[in-house]
Amino acid sequence: MLNHSLWIVGPSRSGKTERLVQQFCIWVDDRNNPKDRFYTDNPSQKNTIRIPKSLYPQHNELGVLVFAANGDNRRELADKIVTATWGKYPVIAKTPLGFFQDEVILFWPLLTESLKIKAQFPVRLRPETEQELATKLWHSRLDEEILRSVGMNQYRLVRRILDLMQLAALSGTPCEDIAQVLTKVVSQQDNFTNLEPDFVGSLLLDWRKWCLDKGFLTYGIITELYGQYLLSDNNYVKRLKKRYQAVLADDVQDYPALMRQLFELILDGGVGAFSYNPDGIVRLGLGADPDYMEGLAENCQTETLTQTPILSLSDMLSNSMTQLVREPMTLLSLPSAVQSIQTTSRASLLQETAETIIQTVKSGIVQPREIAIIAPGLDAIARYSLIGILSKAGIPVDSLQDKRPLIGSPLVRALLTLITIIYPGLGRLVDRDAIAEMLVVLSNKSDNNYCIDPVRAGLIADYCFQPHPENPNLLDVDLYDRWDRLGYGATTAYRKILEWLERQRLKYEKRQIPNPVFFLYDAIEYFMSDVSDSSYEQLAILRQLLETAQHYWEIDTRLSQYNSSQIDFDSLQSAVEGEGKVVTQQQSKTKTITEFITLLRQGTVTASPYPIRPIGNLANAVTLATIFQYRSLRRFHRWHFWLDAGSPLWNKGGAATLFGSMFFLQDRFAQPWDAEDEKLAEDERLERIIADLLARVSDKIYLCHSELAVNGQEQLGSLLPLVNACVGADNEQ
Repeated sequence: MLNHSLWIVGPSRSGKTERLVQQFCIWVDDRNNPKDRFYTDNPSQKNTIRIPKSLYPQHNELGVLVFAANGDNRRELADKIVTATWGKYPVIAKTPLGFFQDEVILFWPLLTESLKIKAQFPVRLRPETEQELATKLWHSRLDEEILRSVGMNQYRLVRRILDLMQLAALSGTPCEDIAQVLTKVVSQQDNFTNLEPDFVGSLLLDWRKWCLDKGFLTYGIITELYGQYLLSDNNYVKRLKKRYQAVLADDVQDYPALMRQLFELILDGGVGAFSYNPDGIVRLGLGADPDYMEGLAENCQTETLTQTPILSLSDMLSNSMTQLVREPMTLLSLPSAVQSIQTTSRASLLQETAETIIQTVKSGIVQPREIAIIAPGLDAIARYSLIGILSKAGIPVDSLQDKRPLIGSPLVRALLTLITIIYPGLGRLVDRDAIAEMLVVLSNKSDNNYCIDPVRAGLIADYCFQPHPENPNLLDVDLYDRWDRLGYGATTAYRKILEWLERQRLKYEKRQIPNPVFFLYDAIEYFMSDVSDSSYEQLAILRQLLETAQHYWEIDTRLSQYNSSQIDFDSLQSAVEGEGKVVTQQQSKTKTITEFITLLRQGTVTASPYPIRPIGNLANAVTLATIFQYRSLRRFHRWHFWLDAGSPLWNKGGAATLFGSMFFLQDRFAQPWDAEDEKLAEDERLERIIADLLARVSDKIYLCHSELAVNGQEQLGSLLPLVNACVGADNEQ
């Protein structure tokens, strides 16, 4: 049988994505008028994969399913295809999880029929909501004795159990088989296995049933529904093949095993083009199965791109660096393109690294946008220090995928304080300091000319705030004997806030505020109406707050439908309300708001303060990223600063692997994972990291090493031989 699919393999930045785009254009050209080609065939290409005429729909455009490993790369790939086709061909690129979700929702009626569940529109749970509801559902079963036996807190244990469900689903394993897999891989070295596998399995089955009964979908449940039900449904498969005759997927080394089943279905009668980078494996341990995905090459013609990435240090350094890591005692010296910055303390390291960057930029050798600081892990101290020092010198910093807790924003804290004043029963969630901060923030954001400074806000909070467990209140400023000390501006601003609060109380009493989401909208509209004065960070945080609140009350509305008739949700409430207690509507509302505020205060919900694409000063900014972030986004720079080069975290790849991820890999399915396996995996991961990063830098690498870590321990990581084998920055200068 003639094979019409293409498997493109090559190292980082060898042109795999461009080759995929070219292949897409060839497919589209074959469908359109040959005289109006989007892409001229390159005669140097070995494989020009054409689609047989029999595969084209009679009256419709060719259906091409386009995939990328993550959301950022998805946008980049879609933009490249649109540019190459002059925007004449509509392209909708997907990530694997995004595709699963869209298909499950699209074919939800089919699923409700086969699962025999209530036909209601599904609601997807965010990870933080999933965690909260699962904790409540399992509260009575995960008691203190169990937590002591596993040696971890409830939050971590619940998250670990939920992750098992998603890992199993991504591998194509039914939820019912998770207990069987855990039984085979049980090891006394991990306290988690103090939980009986059957017990873990029953928790997950109960959770899945509870969610499906309510119409709730998590990423794990979505993936399982797609893999176990849709892909095995003949009606769905027929419709899938009718919609898509071709598939194009970039970086398939980071795809879960379930994607191979999807691809093979499309290739059975269709065509495909795939790119694979053996050095670019990033998501191993997070659900990806690169070895299993590589087996897809058997169904394709292979095209190997061996050309070394243009303008990279890969050829010069790859072999020598790999040899030094494998054999630390090797007597090798690295070329001057690799230099080191070495200090005793980490604080000094951060200072010297920043000063080196400042000096280099000021001298005009490189631009800030040509520099990347890459670390195995970025703690708050390092991030704050580097951004602070560089920003003070006038050098902007673009911190990649910097997710910051919403509660860290004064705007969010001020809005939550407003809620506690309007809604009854929330008095224990507010104090004098919160009131003072709220007054400062809201008076500065409102569109009047008067503001309240921190000192006067403190005085108002001391003398005008009336604490109460049910109805805390802000009193009129006249009740403060020395109100004249506040001044006209602060008094005017405070009274405007009081007037708005009074209007909101009247609306609440008349039931004109359906839920706190509408209240938040009103507050933002009144106090922060001039968004032109707001930074992107503030707008992103407010948007995330509103989306989180809307999602939270959407879940609450769905649950309230079962509150009076379903016993299982009553069991969720019993932990807080006490058995036999009648919960009024107001008490239920107060409880929901309390849990929402508590959720935000835990720092679980985050927002990125930076735009998706660099704008303004960020267009010429130093990039600050973890190894995982930098490799995932496939960035490239002239200069690299490898921070904490002596840290053992370099072997981890900058991202913690999920417990149980190796149990579900297809080539070693349900086999134990011991210390020797972990050591081999870390060594292979480190070599991939080195090869990948070397292909993403063109001029110079600084290995930044401090003898002592933040906790005072000596750093003796696997990259230390590289530090010892290179020239110090001071010596070079």
